[in-house]
Amino acid sequence: MGAVTGGEAAEPPGAVPCRVVVCRDCCCGTVKVAGADHAAQTARLREVAPVGISACLDVCEQANVIVVRPSAGGRAAGGRPVWLGLVNDPAATEAVADWIRAGGPGVAPRPPLLDRHVFPAPGRPAGRVSGAG
Repeated sequence: MGAVTGGEAAEPPGAVPCRVVVCRDCCCGTVKVAGADHAAQTARLREVAPVGISACLDVCEQANVIVVRPSAGGRAAGGRPVWLGLVNDPAATEAVADWIRAGGPGVAPRPPLLDRHVFPAPGRPAGRVSGAG
């Protein structure tokens, strides 16, 4: 995973904020996902959270993939990483940013717009999707 750079925190100073991982390899972040502004998406997410850039997450059929990792408080409240796929339009990216600003997994309810983007993490059973709030 690449360097993680920051944004504003939704928790008290010193708390570990939500973190985001974006896949940017063979499919995600490339011209294979036509019409998506990958640089703008990454820049927007960096405005609200630390963002790590990953090599292939091996779910190319879901390109562009974004994983929202809970803050320390969110994890303590039961939040788990949420995998989002096909996040290819500005409205979906903005919904991710809004959710992170509100506290993210375990802290704030997931915006309904993102429900259709959630998929189970690779290697997890389909019924084990988390992060509803």
